[in-house]
Amino acid sequence: MLRRYSVHMFLALLGFVLVYLAYNELVNLYILSILMFMGVNIILSASLNLVNGYMGEFSCGHAGFMCVGAYVSSMLGVLLFAKDKVFGLPLLSPEFALYAFPVLIFAGGVAAAFAGLLVAIPSYKTRGDYLAIITIAANYIIISGIENISYIGGSRGFMGMKRLIRSMEDVVDLPWMLIWVFLFTIFSIWILRRYLSSTFGKGVSAICQDEVAAEIMSVNTNKIKTITFMLSSGLAGIAGGLFAYILGYVNPGSFNILKSTEVLVMVYLGGMGSLSGSVLSAIFFTVLLEVLRPLQIIKWVVIPLLLIILMQFRPEGIMGNRELGDIFPWLKRFYRFK
Repeated sequence: MLRRYSVHMFLALLGFVLVYLAYNELVNLYILSILMFMGVNIILSASLNLVNGYMGEFSCGHAGFMCVGAYVSSMLGVLLFAKDKVFGLPLLSPEFALYAFPVLIFAGGVAAAFAGLLVAIPSYKTRGDYLAIITIAANYIIISGIENISYIGGSRGFMGMKRLIRSMEDVVDLPWMLIWVFLFTIFSIWILRRYLSSTFGKGVSAICQDEVAAEIMSVNTNKIKTITFMLSSGLAGIAGGLFAYILGYVNPGSFNILKSTEVLVMVYLGGMGSLSGSVLSAIFFTVLLEVLRPLQIIKWVVIPLLLIILMQFRPEGIMGNRELGDIFPWLKRFYRFK
């Protein structure tokens, strides 16, 4: 029984330690920001790996769905709980922001999932480079559309989310953004593992191996593609909502093709078809960005160079298509991934 719940106890202990360190100011805001961005990157990397790794498609516009989630969560939160020049007085009391925050983030995820549906439909008859073009176009369409809506700031961006964070801390004095990022990161990995071990997950693997053969074996490929795209996009929207509230400011320029490229780098660095690889690569990539930050623009020469070296000497990535349990079999005693 103890072994069965060992992962749950470890995660609970890890969450308690992080909250304790943040609450007692034993780590500074810079370290806390890095930890929270790690969580956001883990969600982005794992969700894109679902499409590019497990399903074998080639999506290149993940930041567009992240942008949808960021703006929907931000605008809904400010509209309901924060006084703002755009929306005026809040519709609800700010003290309810603490209880409604998960709903705000999920609302951004749902909006991003519907955006993913619009991309999934033309993907029925496209694969490879053609799907990449469609997703890149969707990324640019979303950004251009938001930049031309002056009511929500346009290219200047949208702000006001920090008021919600202060409202939550006024109700209960805790580092709420760290807590929410931690919980949503765990939730995202859990939902992906459950999906991949389900009947639909087996269909995703079948599409990756041979889509024509999967159709002959009565796999509803269009349905599975739609659900998979929507799940991947929805999780990207959740990551976008968390990203917006961490910064307290959101700008469409933050979700351009360069951001999508960052997510692609994390996926290929960790390994196609490996959730463990996505988690490890997101952590490593976040730290690498901070280490190379003093180099400013030169870091975007160093990072692609590292990716080129990786493709030359280990094209399958850090983990390949394996999980940690495949490399360290003793870990399987603590969890099952069927």
